[in-house]
Amino acid sequence: MTVTIISELAQALGAQAKAASALMAAASTARKNQALVRLAALLRESTAALQLENAKDLDRATAAGLAAPLVERLRLTPKVLETCAQGCEQLAAMADVIGEIIGMKQQPSGIRVGQMRVPIGVFGMVFESRPNVTIEAASLSIKSGNACILRGGSEAIDSNKALALLVEQALTESGLPAHAVQLVQTTDRAMVGELITMPQFVDVIIPRGGKGLIERISRDAKVPVIKHLDGNCHIYVDDPCDFDMAVAVADNAKTQKYSPCNASESLLVARGVAAAFLPRIGAIYAAKGVEMRCCPESKAILASVPGANLQIASEQDWFEEYLAPIISIKVVDGVDAAIAHINHYSSHHTDAILTRDHMHAQRFLREVDSASVMVNTSTRFADGFEYGLGAEIGISTDKFHARGPVGIEGLTSLKYVVLGQGELRG
Repeated sequence: MTVTIISELAQALGAQAKAASALMAAASTARKNQALVRLAALLRESTAALQLENAKDLDRATAAGLAAPLVERLRLTPKVLETCAQGCEQLAAMADVIGEIIGMKQQPSGIRVGQMRVPIGVFGMVFESRPNVTIEAASLSIKSGNACILRGGSEAIDSNKALALLVEQALTESGLPAHAVQLVQTTDRAMVGELITMPQFVDVIIPRGGKGLIERISRDAKVPVIKHLDGNCHIYVDDPCDFDMAVAVADNAKTQKYSPCNASESLLVARGVAAAFLPRIGAIYAAKGVEMRCCPESKAILASVPGANLQIASEQDWFEEYLAPIISIKVVDGVDAAIAHINHYSSHHTDAILTRDHMHAQRFLREVDSASVMVNTSTRFADGFEYGLGAEIGISTDKFHARGPVGIEGLTSLKYVVLGQGELRG
């Protein structure tokens, strides 16, 4: 496509989304929930047809030599589609926060001042791989009273088109605007450049994908971006701690699944417990084939573990998000050193302390500068569904305006409402 055609298409999508956003903001809870329930039903009814479209993407990806794990991420199995349907139904069952007024207080002048929760308006989402993200984004957009423009990866274009048609059907059958959720139909990358530079239409951009994609959008966008670049998450084993619990949590946080952004990539251990703790967790990591990149002190302690793959960590290892069976390990003096290390090296995503000391836990919660901070549990819980948000559209390591898993409330804003009875300012 020519630059002119791409620009005209982007402008049309933006204008349609802006018009739809006003209707969505005024939509009743009943209509939004009806659309979500209908979308769930359509996903179940259309499983076979969706899999036929999905097969086109899978065949194309295989022919292009895409790695097997990446091909697998494209697959719309009946289980994946059922999970999408259940997610829509769970959102429909949740309370509607739009229009909620909080913090209403009487002022000395007689006026009452509070804040009302309202939709953001239009969000654009640029994502890669998994086509089920189309349904996650669409359902969250509907529930939060927003309009959205979705640009999925070229590798999933046929699947995304088929899913978007179901979303449009659910919207129109429920009396909501068809343009409330729009999928970019072209795979031309120039469309991303247009989408992220239309502040007159798009209120926020949400990139979901690899570091390169997010860095590009963060650099070039002319609208606010909700993003996270890395998930360098830490587990800190404190002195004192419950050894059995610490071993189980450190194992789960690293090995339950290696690829998510909330998997732990670095293990910090207080010197007072290192000699007792490290051989136990080291044996588990060794049995599971996890490479351990260690400081000299931790490497010396772990040297006795049979079959352990031990390497000396480089400075870069402390910054690294591996997304693989690799973990960096460091012995630290205690909670002060752990907090300092995390605040310097982490990506401010999710960090956890395993401790029996209440004061250490409280300090860790207050002083670690991350989107999610945990005590005595696995970083793998940093997830919108696990947090009770119903679903998430991504995880933000920004501080404005959303931080951590972004659910319905992360797609809203607050405006001040003032109620009076004729008061005049003196």
